[in-house]
Amino acid sequence: MGIIEMKLHLLMGASLATLAFVSPAMAANDEVAAAVSTAPTVYGRVINADGAPLPGAEIIVRETGQRAVSDAQGQFVLNVREGSSTFDVRYLGLPTATQTVSAVGGEAVSLSVTLGADASNLGEVIVTGVITDGVARSLNQQRNADGTVNVLSADAIGRYPDPNVAESLQRVQGIAIQRDQGEGRYINVRGAPAAFTAVSVDGVAVPAVSPTTRAVDLDTLPSDIVSSVEVSKTLLPSQDADSIAGAVDIRTRSPFDRRRFAVSGYAGGSYNDYGGSDTRAGATISNVFGPNQTFGALVSLSYSETNRRPDNVENAWIFDTRPLIGAAVNPAFNHYVIEESLFKDYETQRTRQALSGALEWRPNDNLRAWLRGSFAEFNDNEYRDTLRFTYADGNPSGTVTDQTATYTGARIYKALRHREQDNKITTLNTGGEYTFANGGVLDATLAWAHSEQTYPHRDELVYRSGSQTLSYDTSGSHYYPTYSAFGSTYYQTPTSYTFRENTFRSNTTDQEDVSFRMNYELPTVIAGRDVTLRFGAKYSTRDVVADEERYRDRTTTAPVNPGLLAPLLSDRPSQNYDYNLGVKFDHGLVSDYLAAIRATSTNAASRRIPQSWTADYTANEDILSAYGQARLDIGATNVLIGLRIEQTDFEAGSFRALAVPAATPGAVQGYIQTPTAMQTDRTDFFPNLTVRHSFNEDLIGRFALTRSISRPDYVDVVPRVLETTDGGVTTVSRGNPNLEATLSNNIDAGLEYYLRPLGVVSVNAFYKDLSDFRYTLITNGAPYLTGVANITESLNAPDGHLAGIEFNWQQTFDFLPGWMSGFGVFANYTVTDAEIKTSNSYGVAGQQRNTFVLPGQSDTLYNAALFYEKHGFSARLSYTHRSEFLEAINADRAGLDLWVEGRGQLDFTTSYDFGNGIELFGEAKNLTDSAGVRYYGVRERTYEYEKFGYNIFMGVRFKL
Repeated sequence: MGIIEMKLHLLMGASLATLAFVSPAMAANDEVAAAVSTAPTVYGRVINADGAPLPGAEIIVRETGQRAVSDAQGQFVLNVREGSSTFDVRYLGLPTATQTVSAVGGEAVSLSVTLGADASNLGEVIVTGVITDGVARSLNQQRNADGTVNVLSADAIGRYPDPNVAESLQRVQGIAIQRDQGEGRYINVRGAPAAFTAVSVDGVAVPAVSPTTRAVDLDTLPSDIVSSVEVSKTLLPSQDADSIAGAVDIRTRSPFDRRRFAVSGYAGGSYNDYGGSDTRAGATISNVFGPNQTFGALVSLSYSETNRRPDNVENAWIFDTRPLIGAAVNPAFNHYVIEESLFKDYETQRTRQALSGALEWRPNDNLRAWLRGSFAEFNDNEYRDTLRFTYADGNPSGTVTDQTATYTGARIYKALRHREQDNKITTLNTGGEYTFANGGVLDATLAWAHSEQTYPHRDELVYRSGSQTLSYDTSGSHYYPTYSAFGSTYYQTPTSYTFRENTFRSNTTDQEDVSFRMNYELPTVIAGRDVTLRFGAKYSTRDVVADEERYRDRTTTAPVNPGLLAPLLSDRPSQNYDYNLGVKFDHGLVSDYLAAIRATSTNAASRRIPQSWTADYTANEDILSAYGQARLDIGATNVLIGLRIEQTDFEAGSFRALAVPAATPGAVQGYIQTPTAMQTDRTDFFPNLTVRHSFNEDLIGRFALTRSISRPDYVDVVPRVLETTDGGVTTVSRGNPNLEATLSNNIDAGLEYYLRPLGVVSVNAFYKDLSDFRYTLITNGAPYLTGVANITESLNAPDGHLAGIEFNWQQTFDFLPGWMSGFGVFANYTVTDAEIKTSNSYGVAGQQRNTFVLPGQSDTLYNAALFYEKHGFSARLSYTHRSEFLEAINADRAGLDLWVEGRGQLDFTTSYDFGNGIELFGEAKNLTDSAGVRYYGVRERTYEYEKFGYNIFMGVRFKL
């Protein structure tokens, strides 16, 4: 049976299974179903006094108990009985509205409900203001969702100094971020690895830009083009199952959000404590037009430029067993020692630019069609002067401890690297939705997504000194160790160095995803009870191409050898913390040299590092899925039950470099390319039970039993072996074609109490039973071919779990007198516990272990923010913190496990709205100048210590 035929059989089987589930009940209730099909249909819209849509409003039909929730444009659809029906519309922060509708069979009725239109005649408090409006939108959507959902609205995002989506999400309970040079890049949801969270834009799955992970670089996506971000922590059968931790959907704006000609935007600039000035700007234009305003168009633009100059020192630790020089019996000293110290002096410019647009057609209440697209580009252009003390080039001598060591024959390297990284993410989707007279809804979407990461420059010029005696001492401060090299002027003297090499490295990763999905939803009556049936199917195909080239040229003659170091240096001092690194390279002169010599150093096959072939791979992943679900209300309890089926076909190919005699035809430096390939397929079932119960209007309980999956990162499963040798040390990163996907059976339960007029106190507990959890293992000195190597590969742990509790408190203090009523608070705290058990035990004799904490999991996360909003003035002081977490497991020694130290950050924002559409605002970020720290085993073995400084931003917003 062919693959396509198999897919069709699976799709047909899943559809028939769904029909088999619903048909007997429908047949037994033909008369009731026929009545539903001719029932009047109410097309409603909920707006505020300014005409803005209110998403997440709850609509209750008083006579029947029917329930609906308004969508992003405040719209809803309900089939009601003939005659008079009373609609109660509830929305946190605004008084409940009641409206009566009279309808006859088969008639469509349009209903518009305005909340808070006449505050003078209402006894309830109406919450107004930019901060509180954003809070209201978020709380209403999560309050009335079927599953556990957290929502960030654009208004709420704009009140924090968060330039990208990753940093915006760190404010949500249970979400932490991983940073690069101080900026958020990846997210960890509920303590899970970043790859356990799928990301979509307007429902379109986004492929990762990196070749090494499925996790999406969220620093590529600016936060100012976002309408809202929805995090689904419990999935429904209608959602893709590839989100063990949670699914993030980034929603862009719609022209029907405001239903008129509208223009908004902002612009501003900032000062970086560790760098130059920054600029940011954005604008959105939208309008509705045509007969009865049935067409809508929107364009949103964003641009930012950030200059960064972080301070960075790295010390690479190993456990060394080499004999001491001069020892009488050559004993092994068995200590943790530093093999190299690297001082990085960055000059980095980061730019983000984004464009999103929408064309929508809504000719009547029951038909809508759209074409939506988004494009985001992140460019990181970096020059890095480095000074490197390489102790591993020499041998230990004299007294060695875990804090101090002296090496003879060590060397000092001085280098300039120019690295430019360019990420692009593009999404495009077109589709339509039609509502039938019986209330059934059919929707279909064709989507295309493309991610690309390129490194136009990864070029480096390296000079090396002669042999030296170097020592270090970390006993005084592991953040600021003492290095003997700084006690002389040798490292600053250009004649101490000679040309070592130039290197050129380029990468291109291209991921393209095409998908088609269709859903059908039908309200019906089964056994006298209102039931909403929904079923659908999706097919997606993703192609991945990763290509890397590495060249190294150590030719000792001109023009490759540029000669003396002095002519390539500038007069600009190079400083890192209190360490004087001498002077910087002249970046222009070195760039000119590298550009001139690139062709010479890369046109000969002999200069291409053969192992770079094995970094390349291709992959194709096809996923066919189908689901069926039923949703019913049993009094105040909403029950959703369903099943999703996903079939995955995966194919991949790579190359291996095999050693052959030098005379072998086609051999390069004694190696030839040998292609490798693999193919797997699997079918997974994802049952689902989701329950929501309203104890009363303000107290909501939730419970969910779900199942989800995380497929392996492509680079971990492709049959590739990337081997590099530097300084006599061979490092191997290899794929594991036998790697299995991680499956998780999940239990979620929670209580949410909504405070009036606006707030919530909630607690949510979760437990994830993990099977085949993927972990990365580093084995030092493992047997490899004819020698030994440091080997990195991914393996499956048969058992594991991830559990935790999230606490959340948000409240406006409107009950306080006078000016004090403008205060409010946001606070959340998450505690998690995780563990995996591996098939094998790792470590030296007497110190073996097979139980580990979960990489990426912090025991505690918390956010705390105090805000004030009154008479156009608003301010927010916020603090976010995550505790330490494990990054990589070392097979030999727990003392070489790589950890990331816990970190907190204090931010402040303020603004004043003049009431005429103009608003001035200011932001202060990282006021505590918190460092980013990584360490091996214990904090005293600091691997990386990096500081970014604070940032002050001032700007103006406008809205017309």
